[in-house]
Amino acid sequence: MDKKITLLGNGSWSSALAKILTDNGHKVQWWMRSKEAIDAISLTAHNPHYLTSVKYDTTLLHLHHDICEAIEAGDLIIIGIPSAFVAEALTPCSLNVFQNKIVLSAIKGILPGKNVLLNEYLQEQFDVNIEHYGCISGPCHAEEVAAEKLSYLTFASADIEVAQMAADLFTNHYLQTVVSNDVYGVQYAAVLKNIYALGAGIAHGLDYGDNFLSVYITNCFSELQQFMDVISTQTRHHYNTSAYLGDLLVTCYSLHSRNRTFGNFIGRGYTANAARLELGMVAEGYVAARGIYEICEKIHYALPIAGSIYAILWQNKAAIEEFKKIEGLCS
Repeated sequence: MDKKITLLGNGSWSSALAKILTDNGHKVQWWMRSKEAIDAISLTAHNPHYLTSVKYDTTLLHLHHDICEAIEAGDLIIIGIPSAFVAEALTPCSLNVFQNKIVLSAIKGILPGKNVLLNEYLQEQFDVNIEHYGCISGPCHAEEVAAEKLSYLTFASADIEVAQMAADLFTNHYLQTVVSNDVYGVQYAAVLKNIYALGAGIAHGLDYGDNFLSVYITNCFSELQQFMDVISTQTRHHYNTSAYLGDLLVTCYSLHSRNRTFGNFIGRGYTANAARLELGMVAEGYVAARGIYEICEKIHYALPIAGSIYAILWQNKAAIEEFKKIEGLCS
């Protein structure tokens, strides 16, 4: 029996996921906060704010403004709401709203203030069993999905059959998929790569060149692996970090990367607030930098590169001075 699919969120990544699913002929219950966007898609078949070139088959879309109603209509719930807004968006819903449903995370962040991954939040607040949870990650920019350029995604779940089921829904001629049971590794790697990509943008804004950037990214990956080793002892989950190097690379190098773009503004002298206004979209790495710093404080572990990026963003430390420290860490 086909799964009834609900997609929550109206950003560029959610819009890309909606394109993939409808291109594959799947019907989608799509919730978005913006009534304006709902009206525009219904009328023109185009999202007025994100991936505006994409034309949707609206016969496959059922657009919702009520999030609880949208979740109720689906068997597979894909959450693409930015991590900073997930808890607020789900506030109107009952505690059993996800009962007998599979949840697939399409966010690449940790919930601010709570400093937990989405599966941890859903388990605590809505009693979602990790066996009914999966996540999506990988080197896959929404803009390239819109252009149908070949991309790859990893689908991870503690239940490999859940991961395979989700992957099968998305696989097509421009989207290849890999399945994994590394739920924590996929999510933490996605959080950290956004922080490091933001740092790559800062470096570019400070006029560092590609030679330094290649060494910087190599050291970021080493730091990421070391963090995974430490966290694995906390969660008792095995990690496979070598699978996530591609996501780190593309987010650090690509001009499509909003985290890199955000960091570039910082390196050029913008304040964090000014950079947020200039970008006009959510850069997950900005919030994640504080969350990861606080997690490290709690477990008494230091991430020197991520810590310097946190200091620039949240402690108003001079970017040039923090990157002099990072220079000394790189080898």
